[in-house]
Amino acid sequence: MIPIHVLHGPNLNLLGRREPGIYGTATLDDIERDLRARADTLGVALTVRQTNHEGELVGFVQDAGLAGAGVLINAAAYTHTSVALRDAIAGSGAIAVEVHLSNVHAREAFRHVSLIAPVCAGVICGFGPHSYGLGLEALVRLLQSRLPSLPSLLSDASSDANSQD
Repeated sequence: MIPIHVLHGPNLNLLGRREPGIYGTATLDDIERDLRARADTLGVALTVRQTNHEGELVGFVQDAGLAGAGVLINAAAYTHTSVALRDAIAGSGAIAVEVHLSNVHAREAFRHVSLIAPVCAGVICGFGPHSYGLGLEALVRLLQSRLPSLPSLLSDASSDANSQD
């Protein structure tokens, strides 16, 4: 199984209630349920964590990176402010994909700058809860290409889906 840590930053525990016009009505539990279902088909073992505290999020990133796990991260507001989080991703060697529910580039100017994007493999934003699924699939492909001993479960899952048409 491919280990991936899904890390949620501050205020994401309020999803479903917090500014539904921007973030939608899906809760964090809804997002986790959908991710776990997709992870099962991809052969991924998920560890899911949420915190409102910067230092704790830094620790989560370090734990994942040092364990060799991939990181799917929505750092929320810390995306734009945390040098410590940027340094944790870079320093731990984590292969990370940054995700956001909203299109941060269509919002306030301060949200246009991500301090973590330069140390992440990629960024997916603006697709609501689907950003997480897209990020998970991208991260699995990256991990498979960088770690050739991992089975190519993503292509197997795609083949299975296509054969059921």
